[in-house]
Amino acid sequence: MNKNSKIYIAGHRGLVGSAILKNLESKGYKNFITRTHKELDLTDSKAVATFFSSEKPDYVFLAAAKVGGIIANNNYRADFIYENLCIQNNVIHQSYLNDVKKMMFLGSTCIYPKNCPQPMKEDYLLTDVLEYTNEPYAIAKIAGIKMCESYNLQYGTNFISVMPTNLYGPNDNFDLEKSHVLPALIRKVHLGKALHENNWSTIRKDLTKMPIEGISGNSSKGTILDILDKYGIQKVDNTIQLEVWGSGNPMREFLWSEDMADACVFLMEQRNFQDCISNTEEIRNTHINIGTGKDISIKNLALLIKDIIGFNGQLHFNTSKPDGTMKKLTDPSKLHALGWKHQINLEEGIRKVYKWYV
Repeated sequence: MNKNSKIYIAGHRGLVGSAILKNLESKGYKNFITRTHKELDLTDSKAVATFFSSEKPDYVFLAAAKVGGIIANNNYRADFIYENLCIQNNVIHQSYLNDVKKMMFLGSTCIYPKNCPQPMKEDYLLTDVLEYTNEPYAIAKIAGIKMCESYNLQYGTNFISVMPTNLYGPNDNFDLEKSHVLPALIRKVHLGKALHENNWSTIRKDLTKMPIEGISGNSSKGTILDILDKYGIQKVDNTIQLEVWGSGNPMREFLWSEDMADACVFLMEQRNFQDCISNTEEIRNTHINIGTGKDISIKNLALLIKDIIGFNGQLHFNTSKPDGTMKKLTDPSKLHALGWKHQINLEEGIRKVYKWYV
């Protein structure tokens, strides 16, 4: 890429896309194409075809996706597989038809088997069954990897697939029903601290900015307490108790979103599909993990967030709720060998994202 290249970032307002856009801007790129969901529905094949034929981007970052945590993935299974397949099919195929020089497809490490050997190497893809709760989303992302791989082999395109580990950072999703574990814990601890301190101005400000099931900061105290209780922010005796799903034992890896973006831009600037091939007899598993290679238990994550925010209440681990996969740690050695490594550690990142959230 050069500084005047025409770059389309699909999903530029999300956690991933906004971080990529920020990184590119900091490096002097300026010729961007962006569209909101209202301006361009990426599940609409005709609209996407018209967009590509008129805009003719040189480079594409496919960061748009329907994403969510364990609750959303399990409750909206059809939506997750259908919408993600539509988005991927449309953008990848139109990138081929319109001679895009290089495209990057962003997936997720949920593509790996439920009982995958740890840490997870790229070669472990499709070696066993997937974790049930996010199987539809994972299958869509696997299809995207194989689509990029297949177009490269048949048509000579230069499409790179990357699989970031769990991401967090500015512009994350803090919706308590649909968010991932780290942003959900940050918001619950933030609200729990305010409730513990009887700080209703902070609670109302938070709910006004981001209502929960339509309950805003203008609602009555009773109504607000009811919705907080529903999402596990509860008054128990003389203290506040926060519910955390599962035992707290599962291990998770987290990557600062701006580190992820830097890895993506590095690969788009300096590496090609050919650099991702390790076996020339059967070319497969050409995707690249983006991670830290370090993990933490959900329990210790919750305690770390509790300490950083300064919440003096209690945590309740609800073992009647699912844990999901017990361990999901990436092996980022392939990315390290290509010349990139992360910079921001977890504690520093949580402090940064909480400051952003507040």
